[in-house]
Amino acid sequence: MQLTYKVDDKNTVDFNNNVDFCVGTGRMGLALQKEYMDQLRAVQEDIGFKHIRGHGIFSDDMAIYQEFKGKDGEVIIEYNFTYLDLVMDSYKEVGIKPFLELGFMPKKMASGEQTIFYWKGNVTPPKDYKNWCDLVVATLKHLMERYGKEEVVTWPIEVWNEPNLPGFWKDADMDEYFVLFENTFNAIKKLDKRFKVGGPAICGVEDVKYMTMFMDFISEKKIPVDFITRHHYTSEVPDFNGHYGYIKLVELNESLETLNDSRRIIDSYPDYKGIHMHVTEFNTSYIPNAPIHDTNQNAAYMASLLARLGETSESYSYWTFGDVFEEMGVPFAPFHGGFGMMANRGIKKPTYYTFKFFKQLKGRCVMKNDNCVICKEDDVYRGILFNSNIERTGNDLYITLEFEGDKERYSLIKRIVDEDTCNPLKLWHAMGEPSSLSKEQIKLLRESDEPLTGSDILAPDDKKISASFEVKEFGLIYFELRPLSLKADRGYDYDRVMS
Repeated sequence: MQLTYKVDDKNTVDFNNNVDFCVGTGRMGLALQKEYMDQLRAVQEDIGFKHIRGHGIFSDDMAIYQEFKGKDGEVIIEYNFTYLDLVMDSYKEVGIKPFLELGFMPKKMASGEQTIFYWKGNVTPPKDYKNWCDLVVATLKHLMERYGKEEVVTWPIEVWNEPNLPGFWKDADMDEYFVLFENTFNAIKKLDKRFKVGGPAICGVEDVKYMTMFMDFISEKKIPVDFITRHHYTSEVPDFNGHYGYIKLVELNESLETLNDSRRIIDSYPDYKGIHMHVTEFNTSYIPNAPIHDTNQNAAYMASLLARLGETSESYSYWTFGDVFEEMGVPFAPFHGGFGMMANRGIKKPTYYTFKFFKQLKGRCVMKNDNCVICKEDDVYRGILFNSNIERTGNDLYITLEFEGDKERYSLIKRIVDEDTCNPLKLWHAMGEPSSLSKEQIKLLRESDEPLTGSDILAPDDKKISASFEVKEFGLIYFELRPLSLKADRGYDYDRVMS
């Protein structure tokens, strides 16, 4: 399909590009693993997220909550912050701050035995809400003492995860969740009113009903929450086969309507109109074994989402940065449909570059449509072109961009990610899909995970610059267009070299 867009540099388009605000991770205890930190360090050096959000700060593998019996048989509570310090120090080292999700329930504090995931996070309410609040406050106090009050009060806090799903909160009992939320909110604000606290982190199932219930609750109780959170996944129920779940994507506009619904519900309450909504998890599939996550199709679909998510949401956190992740157990293969934008062994999936490219967009947005986002900063245009479909059609896009320009010549640099240029999954398949990679195979896969870089020098015709791009199916292209001033060394003649 041939498309031509005229780029008006005087145009201003609504584009809340908060792509780097937060990224997701598995449970917090995974940060104690070397591979996890190697991946996070690479992501931070190349992209650079401000916050990281994951489960399990109070799960038993972090060992914070402890009980023992005294001489008289009384239960004595103590806290152990050894692993918390190791994790937080590691985060600080790579320049990322936590978006604190409070959960799950320590086993000795829990009112029941129900757990979720391979690592058995307890999802029942506390036996004693005072003990729960004491735990939350003690943990925040410790963090404030170690990292400074002025710093820690800037870390957003979310109370629990997906309480509208019975797997994550016993019986999906929202009335009980409201008890948890109110007690937790009040305890945190009593410690320091500057903390930013929100919820309810609902996901999918009957989200209109549960968002309305939460807004009714905080409105009736007059709880001054600082933000609202929810999750966003864009696929239908998976078809499972062996270790894997195969999904069908939802049309983009249909998917975004769920966020529009939440925004409308929130804004219908006068006391909360315009309050920030954070999407604290999003991806295509909601399972960690969906092969689509490893594909170029995922990368292109993410581009179409990132162009639009800021229309309703202050931020949106991709779930997750890497594939060290154990919700359903330790994965069997390097490419297993994990949530991560980076596969294990430091192999970058195509979606990695979607986030890297959007992070590079700077300046005022001058164009945004179904196939591109273009920004201008001073004399430089930066843009992303993408060819996103929910199923394979065989259609490539041929996009011509027409700019105005009064300089003698312009430099066009482009980085291409598509199934031919940046597709480590395809190479792994051609290797025979090995579950254990040799050093040489890892090296080859890393070589295959880089975009193709191209360049052109463009001369305006009657102050019009025309740039043409071939965007293959499920492909994306990042480009920069800027005035070119050659600064050749004495005697150097590029045209003579090339002739």
